[in-house]
Amino acid sequence: MTIADDAVRVQDAASTTTRMTMAAALNRALADALEEDQSVVVFGEDVGALGGVFRITDGLTARFGEERCFDTPLAESGIVGAAVGMAMNGMRPVVEMQFDAFAYPAFEQIVSHVAKLGNRTRGAVRAPMVIRIPFGGGIGGVEHHCDSSESYYAHTPGLTVVAPSTPQDAYSLLRAAIASPDPVVFLEHKKLYWAKGDVDTSIRTELTSARIVRDGTDVTLLAYGAAVPLALEAATAASTEGRSVQVVDVRSLAPFDDVTVTAAVRSTGRAVVIAEAPGHVSVASEIQARVFERCFEFLAAPVRKVTGFDVPFAPPKLEHWYLPDVDRVLDAIDTLHWDEDA
Repeated sequence: MTIADDAVRVQDAASTTTRMTMAAALNRALADALEEDQSVVVFGEDVGALGGVFRITDGLTARFGEERCFDTPLAESGIVGAAVGMAMNGMRPVVEMQFDAFAYPAFEQIVSHVAKLGNRTRGAVRAPMVIRIPFGGGIGGVEHHCDSSESYYAHTPGLTVVAPSTPQDAYSLLRAAIASPDPVVFLEHKKLYWAKGDVDTSIRTELTSARIVRDGTDVTLLAYGAAVPLALEAATAASTEGRSVQVVDVRSLAPFDDVTVTAAVRSTGRAVVIAEAPGHVSVASEIQARVFERCFEFLAAPVRKVTGFDVPFAPPKLEHWYLPDVDRVLDAIDTLHWDEDA
């Protein structure tokens, strides 16, 4: 079975919606971009005949040929360096960094060249390229396979950094990333690859916007990637205790949608930030700080965060102790100075 077989057409002749996994949605986004724009190329380690470790590029080489989707040597710095040269010369490369921690050899290229090219040339030369990075844990992966490295990229001026949490966003955000005139780091949480949802390929999404996933009046949960379904699960659990919980999918880590997030937190007066990465000097701590700065006079309690611990990612048998869970989120909600606690 190919990844394309995992997309099931909704039983409505008038509908353009397809139910598929996030992996299938990403595959469809790449295929549609390759079909529509001859300047798009896809390459990386094992993305050709194999279709990638997670089969995201399954079938693309057979359909578009080895000049459009091809394998590279095991050299991440070379992969990104080649993409920079292609982008400078009118192409739109989409590269895969197989696993999060495998991308570190390319970090110098990303920070020194990809992120700075437009600024260095005063906009005369741009870098329209996408760096796809599977990230995060929850799959029982071993060392170097479960890092949450988003803070490194979000800290780097010149990069747009996004992390979809649904198949629809995976499709729409990847199409927007490929169309962007500037470089995008596209973070795909591995735990979500096989999560299913409806995808309408006609929907386009801005790269830099957050979205309200669930309405609520008592507290706002701010999350991205695999933390979004966790936040929704916690919101449902909290509702049994009488809490009305709002959930916001941040999805754009850089630039950050202060407008949507600020309005959401001001409407409830309480907030918890949820992220899998270690909490120290993290995207979660930056979100926490931004909310404090912009919502201080509206807050009924300090902004809490629930994150991974400040240690290297745990071995497979211990990762459930490391990852944020519903109980930790509910415990954080319980500390938010509720009137009945007085």
